[in-house]
Amino acid sequence: MSVTEVQLNHTVVHATDRQLSAEFIAVVLGLKPGAPFGPFLPVDLGNNVTLDYYEQRDGEAIQPQHYAFLVPDDRFDAMIGRLDAIAVTYYADPNHTEPGRINRLFGGRGAYFADPDGHNMEIMTRPYARP
Repeated sequence: MSVTEVQLNHTVVHATDRQLSAEFIAVVLGLKPGAPFGPFLPVDLGNNVTLDYYEQRDGEAIQPQHYAFLVPDDRFDAMIGRLDAIAVTYYADPNHTEPGRINRLFGGRGAYFADPDGHNMEIMTRPYARP
């Protein structure tokens, strides 16, 4: 396969428990974690990109990051339902000040929520309109 443009292939997500964190995001997104690959537990996002969960065992605190997922509009409500089912609060804003609400940015719908290590996860049905 030849690559004609730059694409993101994978990114490492640091976690205190890779299994817990990979299963968490997989459940919310309606996916399944893959088989372990070395020290990583991948979650395939379906667009040739994986989140490779890495268990950080050195005692260092996890530095929270932001991960945004462009999701199909017809699956958004199910994702919100799964967050409700596992008692995870979602927010309309990235600062988590509007609990239990979604946003309607750029003609779509979106929400933010924290994963088990405090990573700020976002689901959105429309990409950001960039200048």
